[in-house]
Amino acid sequence: MSVKLSIIIPALNEEKLLPVLLEQLTEPSLRKKYNYEIIVSDGGSTDKTVSIAKQFTDMVVSAPVGGKQNIAQGRNAGAGIAGGEILVFLNCDTMIENPFEFFDLIVNKFYPGKYLAMTCAVKVFPVDSKFSDLVFLTFYNYYFWLLNILGLGMGRGECHVIRKEIFEDLKGYNEKLIAGEDFELFKRIRRKGKILFANNITVFESPRRYRKYGHFKILLTWLSNAISVIFTKKSLSKNWEQVR
Repeated sequence: MSVKLSIIIPALNEEKLLPVLLEQLTEPSLRKKYNYEIIVSDGGSTDKTVSIAKQFTDMVVSAPVGGKQNIAQGRNAGAGIAGGEILVFLNCDTMIENPFEFFDLIVNKFYPGKYLAMTCAVKVFPVDSKFSDLVFLTFYNYYFWLLNILGLGMGRGECHVIRKEIFEDLKGYNEKLIAGEDFELFKRIRRKGKILFANNITVFESPRRYRKYGHFKILLTWLSNAISVIFTKKSLSKNWEQVR
């Protein structure tokens, strides 16, 4: 039997974009070729997110009624019920450029190799992409690639692939962090072993946050949170605003 993967998708009021990713992941020929389960971890949605998730996924785990859940808690909750040897974390507002190449790389290069985690390039949905998005994300993709080459560890939460044993050993994402929990975990993983940055693999993301705040403000937010997490082990952001 081939290696089993657990795809974990944290969600909060994502009725518009969640179906795009789930329809891609449930394509019959893809599911027939690869051994994976799909888990949606809902943070307390008030729209149709949960009902949509139940139509497509193998499991749905939900936050306690009335409780607040950040994305780190959501990812950890999904991982807690996962049965796969490899955990694949994807954000709700993403889509894989070429799913067959993506899973082939995980199964045939990442899994048999000595890597503990993997991430990839992130770009904006082609239909929504602007030149400013291309410039901004090209810089960031090469920057993250370089940081992994230098041994610092870095990966955006849009796509994290992690061996379950190392994830459990490190106790997953830091649930005290509102922002920066993605790269903070990768920094801890890098201290244990190698991370594969697959710059030939792309995951597309929604540009909604860039459109609302602008690239410059997003850059400042990322940098300030990163510096704060590194030196104080706390994120500056007190909440991660929903942009829908």
